[in-house]
Amino acid sequence: MIRLVIVDDHPIVRGGLRDTFADAEDIAVVGEAGDGAEGIERAKLLAADVVLMDLRMPVMDGVAATAALREQAPSARVLILTTFDSESDVLPAIEAGAIGYLLKDALPDELTRAVRAAARGESVLAPSVTQHLMGQVRRPGAGTLTDREKQVLQLVANGSSNREAATALFIGEASIKTHLQHIYDKLGVRDRASAVAEGYRRRLLT
Repeated sequence: MIRLVIVDDHPIVRGGLRDTFADAEDIAVVGEAGDGAEGIERAKLLAADVVLMDLRMPVMDGVAATAALREQAPSARVLILTTFDSESDVLPAIEAGAIGYLLKDALPDELTRAVRAAARGESVLAPSVTQHLMGQVRRPGAGTLTDREKQVLQLVANGSSNREAATALFIGEASIKTHLQHIYDKLGVRDRASAVAEGYRRRLLT
């Protein structure tokens, strides 16, 4: 019997998911949680085999909860189930340790198969997620910052504006904007704050 914990901040969604697995003889929904922190405790207390995890929740989001579960309950497989499939959502979740990533428009049979596959230790990805990951792998220099890009990111982390960073590096402000866009693409983020946070997470910043 696969022990499943559902983590989502919307009670209606949790109820719908619980009903989805009601007829599955080999899957038992043993618990629910409304945020990532509660999900971690439920997964540990109830010895979950699979955790169906939303991404954006109060208190603790799905990425942070996934990373924590990898450390605290490594036997629990985390399967992300969300409405968001942008690269900046997908990559952090996979890097945090999620075994799969599905979207909430998945059919009930797909969810059931995905939970079974996750319990077996098999990765399950929505088609759009696979495209993001393939694009990341194929992109030249994906995820690797040049020395100049690291300098720009460090200045941004230190609070420098584009103009101040340009002055410090003796280059034009337009060049700073170009470097920042390359940094965003490589780190899979959308803005300065996220780039800095990801830079610290990857230990690119001091």
